[in-house]
Amino acid sequence: MIKMRPPKLAAKSVRSLEPVLFLVGLIGFFWLIGRKMGTVNMLSTLMNTAYQLLLDTAFYIMGVAVLAGALSALLSEFGVIALVNRLVSPLMRPLYGLPGAASLGVVTTYLSDNPAILALANDKSFRRYFKKYQLPALTNIGTAFGMGAIVTTFMIGLTSPTGESFVEAALIGNVGAFIGSIVSTRLMLRHTARVYGKEEPCDKDAGGPELATHHRVVREGSLGIRIADAAMEGGKTGVALGLDIIPGLLIICTLVMILTNGPSEAGVYTGAAYEGVGFFPWLGDKLSFIIAPLFGFATSEGIAVPITALGSAGAAMGLVPKLVATGGAGVGDVAVFTAMCMCWSGYLCTHVAMMNNLKCGHLAGHAIACHTVGGLCAGVAAHWLYQLVSLL
Repeated sequence: MIKMRPPKLAAKSVRSLEPVLFLVGLIGFFWLIGRKMGTVNMLSTLMNTAYQLLLDTAFYIMGVAVLAGALSALLSEFGVIALVNRLVSPLMRPLYGLPGAASLGVVTTYLSDNPAILALANDKSFRRYFKKYQLPALTNIGTAFGMGAIVTTFMIGLTSPTGESFVEAALIGNVGAFIGSIVSTRLMLRHTARVYGKEEPCDKDAGGPELATHHRVVREGSLGIRIADAAMEGGKTGVALGLDIIPGLLIICTLVMILTNGPSEAGVYTGAAYEGVGFFPWLGDKLSFIIAPLFGFATSEGIAVPITALGSAGAAMGLVPKLVATGGAGVGDVAVFTAMCMCWSGYLCTHVAMMNNLKCGHLAGHAIACHTVGGLCAGVAAHWLYQLVSLL
């Protein structure tokens, strides 16, 4: 088992090369972006994007977290989590290596967004079912199903120029995302097991999963008081969660957006929110000779959808209708889009904040690497599953 030690402060010489190299890298990074966008537009876009993310995304996630926190506390208080853990464990453990209670996180994130699983993860009654090495993997399994209902509904509602239905493609995409979630979670558990071992409980004072399997803690008082106390306490957890993820969300997502998106619809830079230099789509186009055979995209433009999904599933979905309308994407492409938009669902913008909230920030890099592999497997699985179904 690898023993993780808390970071220690170290003294370094003032005359070291580190500050010089850092300044060169920092200035070079923003110079390249400012050269394309214009310095004033770049600064305006950075600030406007962060502001819009705060209003449109961070507060939205906080609202979702409050409701999810209240719901998770009620589910815990009245024994639903304990019951689900007993019923679903025979399925969840072989597939994911997680207790059955994790399935509630799958449902929660599928109906909302990635960070919704944190409301459960911060509930002590929920954490009792997990070993310490299993908790960080909730980020991977939760993200793999994040915005699933929204993505699936959106894809089904697309209108094909030839009248084709996308229902089958969306369902195949869900199966692909399911496969990707197993890959991502299992890879993460392999690493965390080496870091923490497999025996240490998540909360040492909670009695561990063995005790939780046979007992649960409830509040005192009448039915109404128990409902009110559980909902209010869970809601407060959601507020704290919303505040905790704001720094990571704004910093990481702003950078991802500016590297993913392009100029305004008019083709010029105005300094508005969500403009960018389109680096990720450009990179995807250069790698199309590798990516296209794996995912079977009809055109190279299709690569922009999963690349954009790295930063935002919503932004990625916005690219699909135009591709479908112009013939740049077919039914098989929609299956892959569904799988990758759902499995990745903007994980570059949320993984760091989610791992920090779980007090596992030092594992964020491994979580991102594992989920990158999982998302790629989801897309490949969806492509070949569609090919198989098409032959039947």
